[in-house]
Amino acid sequence: MQKRILLDGQKFQITIKRLCHQLIENHHDFSNTVLIGIQPRGPYFANRVQQELSEILGKNTIKKGDLDITFFRDDFRRKDGIVSASSNNIDFIIEEKNVILIDDVLWTGRTIRSAMDALLAYGRPAKVELMVLIDRRFSRQLPIEPDYIGHQVDSLNSQMVRVSWKETEGEDKVILLSESNK
Repeated sequence: MQKRILLDGQKFQITIKRLCHQLIENHHDFSNTVLIGIQPRGPYFANRVQQELSEILGKNTIKKGDLDITFFRDDFRRKDGIVSASSNNIDFIIEEKNVILIDDVLWTGRTIRSAMDALLAYGRPAKVELMVLIDRRFSRQLPIEPDYIGHQVDSLNSQMVRVSWKETEGEDKVILLSESNK
């Protein structure tokens, strides 16, 4: 496997900070805006965004939740074995709120479609926006585009983007994996 580092170290942190400043430009004090991390990897990104926004704005009242989409996916019945779901952690109503869905990688768009379906169980938002750390632009199966993008990468379907978080893997890093040509 060939590895190419897309983001790491200081560039990783600067990317998150830049995205937070873009959010502040559009949502000001977050009085009517909530953050929702899409399970399983989006909550790590959403936690970082919430922490950074709290530091920049000097307030700890930005609402953040975690959304499980397991049973809303169009392929969950096709998987071998028992499907195990993650947990939902949304302890607020999203009715008439601006919702920012947050995930680490946008590829086909099917995860986001599933998240939109799952989100409706918590109310009808006024607006839904999408923030992703990595946008794999040329592999969409659905007409979904992010509003906030950390980094865009043009990749083949055979390639894989792997995001490592300090909380789980010990370092913040995004790598593009490609099979070696032999």
